Amino acid sequence: MAGVSEREHGTYVKYKLDGCRCYPCCFADSEYRRNRERAIAYGTWQPFVDAEPVRAHVRSLMEFGIGWKRLAALAGVPTGAMSKLLYGDQRRNMAPSKQIRPRTAAALLAVEPSLENLGSVVAVDATGTRRRLQALIRAGWPKAQLAKRMGMLPSNFGDVLTRPQVTVRTVRAVMRLYDELWQADPREHGVDNQAYSRTVNYASKLGWAPVGAWDDDTIDDPATVPDWTGKCGTSDGYDAHYNMRILPACRPCRDARAAHRRERRRAGRVPRMAEAA
Repeated sequence: MAGVSEREHGTYVKYKLDGCRCYPCCFADSEYRRNRERAIAYGTWQPFVDAEPVRAHVRSLMEFGIGWKRLAALAGVPTGAMSKLLYGDQRRNMAPSKQIRPRTAAALLAVEPSLENLGSVVAVDATGTRRRLQALIRAGWPKAQLAKRMGMLPSNFGDVLTRPQVTVRTVRAVMRLYDELWQADPREHGVDNQAYSRTVNYASKLGWAPVGAWDDDTIDDPATVPDWTGKCGTSDGYDAHYNMRILPACRPCRDARAAHRRERRRAGRVPRMAEAA
């Protein structure tokens, strides 16, 4: 499996695994979904369908990290059919299948490149994992406590907070931990007041966002930013930070405020320039 720095841009694999949101990767993901949906439609009316779109989908899933034997198990397709689709029958000197039954095609095409379908040792983007752990630390959970709950050494736990990629096994473990603790008060679960305050202050100085700043649907997306006030990233966000005493204001709010001021200055110059003309 290629590392995060080795994957080429312009592929849906780069989009899904590394969280890249550049235009070529977003376009590749869009094309991938469109082709997949079209291939699924092909299998709804023909007695046999072209095997090539299915084979391309299978190979894409394999590149994503789902081995072909695991894919066969997920789809409920015999391994023999999968082998013929990909490699043909070498004993009979037969090329890979040119056609495939619609039921088999639909079953394989229904398997998506998702976290649930990946093997536990596949490396994926660590953005969501890092944000969940940072939010728990911001809530007052000491690193040592979190490491213990995950069955990890503190040194290994620290690496998870800095790595660009983590294994699917780690992602799943952190998601379970986050679901368990995000509403819990650490002081009611064995964390003393001193450790609690020290941990909150540590995370605050680093600017780590709390649980409430993240949306469950976007926390894993590297392109999203935390919404501390409900107005972050808008021209009202900067003032909202001060009114709610959530200081300092986050970077999106500072940027939005600066952009708003530039626009006001530009708008003010236009009438004066018109009068001068």
